[in-house]
Amino acid sequence: MTHGTITGGGGDGSAPDLGPGLGRTGTERVVLFTPDAPLVLDNGARLGPVEVAYETYGTLDAAASNAVVLCHALTGDAHAAGHHGDPERRGWWDALVGPGRAIDTDRWFVVCANLLGGCRGTTGPSSTDPSTGEAYGLDFPAFTVADLVRVQRALVRHLGVDRVAAAVGGSLGGMQVLEWALEAPEEVERAVVVCASSALTAQNLALSTAAREGILRDPDFAGGRYVGTGRIPRAGLAAARMLGHVTYVSEEALATKFGRRRRVGGVGSAIDGPRATPPRDGHDWFAPSFEVEHYLDHQATAFLERFDALSYLYLSKVMDDFAPFHAPDAAGRLDRVREAGTRFLVETFTSDWRFGPEHGDRIAATLSAAGVPVERRDVRSPWGHDSFLLPLPDHIDVVRGFLRA
Repeated sequence: MTHGTITGGGGDGSAPDLGPGLGRTGTERVVLFTPDAPLVLDNGARLGPVEVAYETYGTLDAAASNAVVLCHALTGDAHAAGHHGDPERRGWWDALVGPGRAIDTDRWFVVCANLLGGCRGTTGPSSTDPSTGEAYGLDFPAFTVADLVRVQRALVRHLGVDRVAAAVGGSLGGMQVLEWALEAPEEVERAVVVCASSALTAQNLALSTAAREGILRDPDFAGGRYVGTGRIPRAGLAAARMLGHVTYVSEEALATKFGRRRRVGGVGSAIDGPRATPPRDGHDWFAPSFEVEHYLDHQATAFLERFDALSYLYLSKVMDDFAPFHAPDAAGRLDRVREAGTRFLVETFTSDWRFGPEHGDRIAATLSAAGVPVERRDVRSPWGHDSFLLPLPDHIDVVRGFLRA
């Protein structure tokens, strides 16, 4: 196992010149499983139809040997790169994906799909249950990271690919990459696991529980039957997003951006220090006054426009239950990974306290102990868990170098 902490060349977070990137891209949809040929989940439940929303960038070569699959995080979607009409609003991993970029679309055929259980075009709990004509709600079957991977594998087979040159993912996406390599290592040449965990700690489980409880206890959640009623659990989902977002950034990042500055007028009008006069009553006292409060309120409001509470519940619970190295067949699966020759990059960031360097160390140590080739990189960044989404030069160089090797 090779190991290193990356400290030079842009660790301050300065953005490199990435070039123009991809232009307009579009989302496609395909039904991969049907009632007659359903998706059989780990718990034995059968699900069909299963529609999947996905995007592709670049061109598949004649040998179908240059496919790279991107696996998104908890609140991501299929739109990883390019734009859908507004060049200022680009895909979530646009910093890495495009002509000449770390995941070079002049070389690679890149695929990114919205996850099973999602709410951005792929079948999930807010989709219509064909047996009732209403949204599944909490009747949607429970599923696992392995089930997410079954759908990813079905999609690449549909696209004519039997073995991917690389599977790349961050956070929940990294968990999918790890599971894919363990379940079907003959299908994965390189596995890039970024900011991920092979088993959530008690602290992580507690944070996930607190976020879900905000949704479940919101009266507008209505036992999961809110879809189509005109009501959504706005308060619960907003609180979950605020809590989650705090775990995605570092204390240093929040201090640098906001400190203890207060909003005293319009946007951008802020001061450090106490209020000039105390508020007259609780209504004014609990209204947001610190800039960081306004920031979290903005994050929550934007999230409500694009994400569904049911998907948040299901996908966060999937992360809680993931623990592949604790499974009875873990040793045998690791032996198969070694025999298949799958190579791993395990990358973390120094300021990530959600899935920090210790999570990456455990993954890399387990793989290395089984004889699996692993490149372990800890990239210095002040920006926390979300560093993997940012155009950090060292991060970009690590991914580019591994894919070019």
